[in-house]
Amino acid sequence: MADLNEVIPTIDLKGVADEKLNQQIREASERWGCFKVMNHGVSSSLLSEMKKTITNLHERPHELKIRNTDVILASGYKPRSELNPLYESFGLFDVASPQAIKTFCDKLEASAEQREIMVKYGKAMDGLAKDLTRMLAKSYELADPDICKQWPSQFRISKYHFNPETVGKNGLITHTDPGFLTIVHGDDNVGGLEAMDHSSGTYYPINTSPNTLTVNLGDMAKIWSNGRLCNVKHRVQCKEAKMRITISTFLLIPMDEVVEPPSEFVDAEHPRLYKPISDGELRKIRLSNNMHDGESFQFITLK
Repeated sequence: MADLNEVIPTIDLKGVADEKLNQQIREASERWGCFKVMNHGVSSSLLSEMKKTITNLHERPHELKIRNTDVILASGYKPRSELNPLYESFGLFDVASPQAIKTFCDKLEASAEQREIMVKYGKAMDGLAKDLTRMLAKSYELADPDICKQWPSQFRISKYHFNPETVGKNGLITHTDPGFLTIVHGDDNVGGLEAMDHSSGTYYPINTSPNTLTVNLGDMAKIWSNGRLCNVKHRVQCKEAKMRITISTFLLIPMDEVVEPPSEFVDAEHPRLYKPISDGELRKIRLSNNMHDGESFQFITLK
């Protein structure tokens, strides 16, 4: 793996003109399918408080963790498995909903303070994900750039059980995200997230620093853009024998909404590439065929 720390772009969300910023986001999304953001508007204190909260929640006994059941397909608690033996995670669907957060916190017996932190964090991350999506849509000069107004977001709150025997192994296998856009609040003390360059197959580290967040584009973004946006393949490698805690916020197109590209993406030179499909249907294809890193596109690509 190449050791080039600055390959993955870092985009400053403040201090540049809107048009230039939108173009930077578009270029990174097409070339890499991922980028890092700074000056994103989420306070360092809220990031720190949320990290403490979820670290505490992961200390809950197993009988409490399994109360975190699915709201949509595969949205609940994921225990360590044969496929990902070092990884477990909670899921929380509709993070902008105080009621959804209350239900999640009640099941895990979280405190009132922890619930308040999660409500603030959920609102902030849902807002940031939608702002980034609008910037991306504006970069293509779409007739209606406010495409994501009614889209829900989901948390995936992850713990990696790294130890001396697991150094050099996969913490999470290579995969693409099924949704539209993901914001990863990484672990500043323990790295390991790597993105694949789709043009060469080379993996590059995504080295975060305090107050930066990582953004990934998913399968639905590729379908929506008629192949313009890259659904980045990524993985987590165990680099050192320390526990790793991360929070991912997934911006999702509603599960039953059939997705096809806006007219701006389709013309004689750019024919339609994929069959119209919903997020829910694509997830079923992924799960039923045990496909994780974009192989499911073979079922929806037009000949």
